[in-house]
Amino acid sequence: MSEQRRVGRILTSEGWVSGALVHDTHVLAIEAGEEAGEDAGEDAPRIIPGFVDLHVPGGGGADIMEAGDAVRTVARLHARHGTTSFLPATVTASREDLEAALAAVDAAREDRGDGEARVLGAHMEGPYINPERLGAQPPHARDPEPDFVQEVCEAGVVKLVTLAPEVAGGMDAIRAFAAAGIAVQIGHTDTDYETACAALDAGATGFTHLFNAMSPLHHRAPGVTGAALARSEYAAIIPDGVHVADGALLAALRAVPRLFAVTDATAAAGMPDGAYPLGEHTVTKRGDSVFLGEDTLAGSALTMDAAFVRLRALGLEVDDVSRRLSTYPADFIGRRDRGRIAPGAWADFVILDPDERIAAVVVEGEEIALS
Repeated sequence: MSEQRRVGRILTSEGWVSGALVHDTHVLAIEAGEEAGEDAGEDAPRIIPGFVDLHVPGGGGADIMEAGDAVRTVARLHARHGTTSFLPATVTASREDLEAALAAVDAAREDRGDGEARVLGAHMEGPYINPERLGAQPPHARDPEPDFVQEVCEAGVVKLVTLAPEVAGGMDAIRAFAAAGIAVQIGHTDTDYETACAALDAGATGFTHLFNAMSPLHHRAPGVTGAALARSEYAAIIPDGVHVADGALLAALRAVPRLFAVTDATAAAGMPDGAYPLGEHTVTKRGDSVFLGEDTLAGSALTMDAAFVRLRALGLEVDDVSRRLSTYPADFIGRRDRGRIAPGAWADFVILDPDERIAAVVVEGEEIALS
């Protein structure tokens, strides 16, 4: 790929720089001030890191559990909304179905197609979760299978696992995944504060969709939510205005230093109201929300550009929002080459117009068609 220059106000790892971003597939240089050769004043486009979404079960009508080319449909939909890299998320399912979905994710990870966000690996949400905290997960929750845990650790495609530490063998699974370099989030769990803290000590480093599908905070029984707020550096949250009320989100922002956003987007993301797959379930998009049955939230229809708008509306500055949509999630899975604009990092970025709408998305140097 030939060298390109993008002029504007660039959000770098050290702060805002007015000048030029020089890149091919990677960032080559950031030229500030007069070195840029062009004006990059206050009204210039703002260039921020591409969004990194660690929890994406679907989008564009496609569900990750369909395997095959579904992951590519999902990758194209979310790229048009500013996501430049992501973890497709499996749901609780039989071992056979999980293996098929993970194989499809692995194939897409090895070969990014035109117009696609980069697949970084998979997020295996379940099946090692508490059956009393399924939420909209299909009913295949079970205790960890040591041979499958070993298989996942050796295969290399799974980069993040959500599990409930209270299931039989849960702590051993946390230790095994963590030793293999796989990030572990506590989620879909009904355990108590003490067990959640023990899971953090065993190697878990975050929480899946904070507040949702976990034991709540009570002043005499802090639960998993209390452990996240008291002990965790990282936690994922769904900022769609439905999964978590604004006041709870603001409290989490004060308590969890590196709280980051995920979409938990289902096949309904980017689609009209109607019925869509979620594993073996059929869920329904009504307005901005997705439901299993009448009132059980079933993931979301959120995209990361909409998450950006929501967090800005809560009063967060652009640089803070960017960290929570890009840098923190990349750091959480150990990808220091993503989620930031710095020499040597991948050329993944979003260009905002003066009204903070997405004007362009660039994935590994390729500008994505937005329509």
